[in-house]
Amino acid sequence: MTDDTMCSLNDKGLSLSPNLDIAIHVGSPNGEQLLEVENQDNGLENDCDQLFEIDGSELEGGRDETTVANSHSRESQGKDYLPPVVGMEFDTYDDAYDYYNSYAKETGFAIRVKSSWTKRNSKEKRGAVLCCNCEGFKTVKEANSHRKETRTGCLAMIRLRLVESNRWRVDEVKLEHNHSFDLERAQNSKSHKRIDGGAKRKSEPTVDVEVRTIKLYRMPVVDASGYGSSNSNEGGTGSNIIFSQSLKLKNGDAELISNYMCRSQLMNPNFFYVMDLNDDGQLRNIFWIDSRSRAAYGYFGDVVAFDSTCMSNNYEIPLVAFVGVNHHGQSVLLGCGLLADETYETYVWLFRAWLTCMSGRPPQTFITNQCKAMQSAIADVFPRAHHRICLSQVVQSILGCLVQFQEYVAFQTGLNKVIYNSKTVDEFERDWDDLTQQFGIRNHEKLQTWHEEREHWAPVYSKDTFFAGISDYEKGECVVPFFKGHVHQQTSLKEFFEIYELVMQKKHKIEALDDLESRDSSPLLKTRYYYELQLSKLYTNAIFRKFQDEVVMMSSCFSITEIQTSGSIVTYMVKEGQGEEIVQDVTHFEVMYDKAGAEVRCVCSCFNFKGYLCRHALCILNYNGVEEIPCQYILSRWRKDFTRFYVPQLSSDSVDITNPVQCFDHLYKRAMQVVEEGMVSQHHYMLAWQTFKESLNKIRLLEDKIE
Repeated sequence: MTDDTMCSLNDKGLSLSPNLDIAIHVGSPNGEQLLEVENQDNGLENDCDQLFEIDGSELEGGRDETTVANSHSRESQGKDYLPPVVGMEFDTYDDAYDYYNSYAKETGFAIRVKSSWTKRNSKEKRGAVLCCNCEGFKTVKEANSHRKETRTGCLAMIRLRLVESNRWRVDEVKLEHNHSFDLERAQNSKSHKRIDGGAKRKSEPTVDVEVRTIKLYRMPVVDASGYGSSNSNEGGTGSNIIFSQSLKLKNGDAELISNYMCRSQLMNPNFFYVMDLNDDGQLRNIFWIDSRSRAAYGYFGDVVAFDSTCMSNNYEIPLVAFVGVNHHGQSVLLGCGLLADETYETYVWLFRAWLTCMSGRPPQTFITNQCKAMQSAIADVFPRAHHRICLSQVVQSILGCLVQFQEYVAFQTGLNKVIYNSKTVDEFERDWDDLTQQFGIRNHEKLQTWHEEREHWAPVYSKDTFFAGISDYEKGECVVPFFKGHVHQQTSLKEFFEIYELVMQKKHKIEALDDLESRDSSPLLKTRYYYELQLSKLYTNAIFRKFQDEVVMMSSCFSITEIQTSGSIVTYMVKEGQGEEIVQDVTHFEVMYDKAGAEVRCVCSCFNFKGYLCRHALCILNYNGVEEIPCQYILSRWRKDFTRFYVPQLSSDSVDITNPVQCFDHLYKRAMQVVEEGMVSQHHYMLAWQTFKESLNKIRLLEDKIE
């Protein structure tokens, strides 16, 4: 059986026949040409298939390891090295060279250095282009020699650049070759003789490229619809264990899901979805994300909350959502999923699916509810992200297990004081011990478990973690569930998909109206501090009002004392009074100020928690004569004058004009950028509309000339 007869492609995405071990549905705007064409310049947006490894070798049941690999070859290859993609980073140039060399050796071609450049008046290398050794053609002199012609003008290459972090980054990739591969010849090439046993391991990229894979599971039987029957496991044996779990679908739900995904693809060219089937060909899990959410991640993906409210509260639909916070402090959707269970394998699959369509860039901070399986999956998929457990859930859990406690109210007061008022780790540990000893519950199993997890939830352990305004984490508040008020315990899948688009439209409308209000209005000022005026011109109204409260509260800071000096760094003690009689209830805050770098840091860590400076830090800036807030404390994510395009960003303008898919994608995305700009104001709209009309007239004139 040939590849052509084994693979069928339609507008539902990529679907391998039931005779194969796997079945994948990946949303793509390119339909039939998905396997033939690789879009080097647009990264993952039209080339998701090359990043998907179907790997079940770690799981039980003898699952096969198969790879949907390089599109140009249509070959299924089990490789140690994923194809290069824009954004990969390496510690050294040699690491980058060794990686590409090892990838080339496995694929069946050799490489050479096409060009490199150094820093002016220095021998320090700043960039290089590594290409296939079949690149270019012989010179006239070489053509007259008796050496066999090996060059074919191949364009496969990667461009490397030394970035500010002193790491080597891949900023351009071309994967397609115009020649066949010769594994034996490649093995004996000059470049591959460099590779030894140690170099291979060293050459692996250090960015989160290892998570650019999605684990799916073998499915020997798929029913006619491709989803299986949710009731086929009834009366079965126990040998299937968790891999036989499937979504509990009602009659018509499978068709409903399929129709929604297909319709979304037609309406939204950058819509992405992927389905996971179990051993019996039944739908286990599904993940999807639209174009706007993918683009929003570029602006608000620093901190992400994973909302599993429906899973943990036994809703009819097992909905999960990735949620961020936009420039108005509102929740913004960054992806959705339906899950059959809460196992480690399921969460790994989901997180890898999400990360793949986010170009392999994990969030800085990832906030979830407590779940051991989820924690393990996060550690494997987002090893560099700061994982934090929702503080409100922790407090509710602790209080819930002591609700029958005779001194419950007193304990609750003491617990809140320990969690929210501790300024240092030592203070937290001391007060925790005192609290548990005072109430005689030091050996309480639940409390001990939460204490062991304290680094994941206690604010005092998260002061170096950036939360960028994900609500008030240090006060125990988490992001409001994105679908709160719209999805209830009895909401069916049919009802959900009926309201999903309405909810999204409502959220987008609210954001647009808030954008307009922030641009066209000037908030009333309450103080004479320039800090207030400065940010009133820069920040959206919602965020400015929160910052304004800090400026107003500067008046409660009544004493500043210098307690330590070390070079340009000075440490101050700021006294703050609470209530009208400020001298009777005083809190001390230690603030460090670096005069050389204009850096200020308060022990309350307001900037990390909320994304703007606290009153204590502002007082120290004012005390040192700093009239404006330093630029590093003004975040672009809060600015109202920052234009955000909720369309895919193009990584390059280099397009193969002979490739209709690349041409379409490039023109479409550029046009959508004009549309976004055109919606800024009436003047922008008229200019964009006029430009479109002129462009269309010019194209039609060109057609007339050709005819």
